Amino acid sequence: MGSDGSIILAFDLYGTLLSTESIAKELTNQFGAEKATTIAATWRKYQLEYTWRLNSMNQYLPFSTITQRSLHHAIAENNLELQSKTAASLMSAYDCLSTFPDVAPALQSLAKQSSITPVIFSNGTREMVSNSVNQSPDLSPYSGIFKNIVTVEEVQKFKPHPDVYYHLAVKVGKKREQMGDMWLISGNPFDIVGAKAAGMNSVWVDREAGGWADGLIEGEKGRPDLVVHGLVQLVEAIEAGTISTQSTRI
Repeated sequence: MGSDGSIILAFDLYGTLLSTESIAKELTNQFGAEKATTIAATWRKYQLEYTWRLNSMNQYLPFSTITQRSLHHAIAENNLELQSKTAASLMSAYDCLSTFPDVAPALQSLAKQSSITPVIFSNGTREMVSNSVNQSPDLSPYSGIFKNIVTVEEVQKFKPHPDVYYHLAVKVGKKREQMGDMWLISGNPFDIVGAKAAGMNSVWVDREAGGWADGLIEGEKGRPDLVVHGLVQLVEAIEAGTISTQSTRI
């Protein structure tokens, strides 16, 4: 994979293809609409925070464990109680997340592009990601488009640690000096900055059209190479030749 000169498109899963906000429907059934949105946002916040803290402490827990523990954190912060049956139901809902509205038409178009190699690249465990891709009613019809599912389990670190991006390169047949042949597609700014720091190209999916605000790294190294407001614009960029491999840009 990747040795034929095709463009590697590494799609983040949660927050890019799948909307974690869609789990609010299940939360609404359990806690009511007023609390559901807050719990969903808090759950996601701690889910990411836990990965960053583990990176800093040089420790690792499976993303499924992190997801469960961050759920309990979010529930406790909202002064609610969580029964075991409810927790299991909410975790199961992660296998059936909805896609963002622009995902399906974009994937339909990408399936016709012979110049690209799309892969999933996620913090999730292999089992968790495979379930999400293959069981999501929205995403499963397009699961065959993705040539590989790359997760962080083998390196036991999380985005934005550079080792996970180098691990991606190995999995798609690229060497360290070929990081520029890969494009990360993500709606998460921390992921974009991490990929850029590791030498990848990046496309930030800014669906809310709020503009880039992350100020951690100054200059072009701290910004995405391309900003799109939906994945259909990504397809347009590919067709226009805006997205290419490092070798074709030299």
